[in-house]
Amino acid sequence: MTEKKITDSQEDYLEAIYHISKEKMAARAKDIADLLKVRASSVTGALKALSALGLVNYAPYDLITLTDKGKKVAAEIVHRHTALKGFLTTVLGINDGEADDAACKMEHSVPKDIVERLVKYAEYIDHCPKGGITWKSGFGYYCKVGCTDGDCRSCCPGESNEKEG
Repeated sequence: MTEKKITDSQEDYLEAIYHISKEKMAARAKDIADLLKVRASSVTGALKALSALGLVNYAPYDLITLTDKGKKVAAEIVHRHTALKGFLTTVLGINDGEADDAACKMEHSVPKDIVERLVKYAEYIDHCPKGGITWKSGFGYYCKVGCTDGDCRSCCPGESNEKEG
């Protein structure tokens, strides 16, 4: 990441600039303030700090862009957010809005290697040959085609049952 640890708030600013820039090629302080629901003076202070860290190109009243280093850091933050939100919605069945809020809070504290494991697990669940394992509140995991733990052959023809071997 960066030599100095950036704060959770600074990560939020980088993520906002990343998303705005993808849409508009560059961000304005007003765009950032509107997206994050903060005052313009807060944006100015954050941009000065991010500029000092070499993460954004910032001058008062000018467009704001991410430096190459800032793009790399922001892309990592966005990846963590997307991965965590995907895990929460796909694997745990959390609704989109709640998952987005939780992912935003989690992205600042969940280490990269744990996020990657969650991503791999979500991919496994999504592509499982059992055909759509999901989470239902109060019921845990279940297979949509009605398999029980000991009878996976009905949805995975040719697979051997581990308990038999």
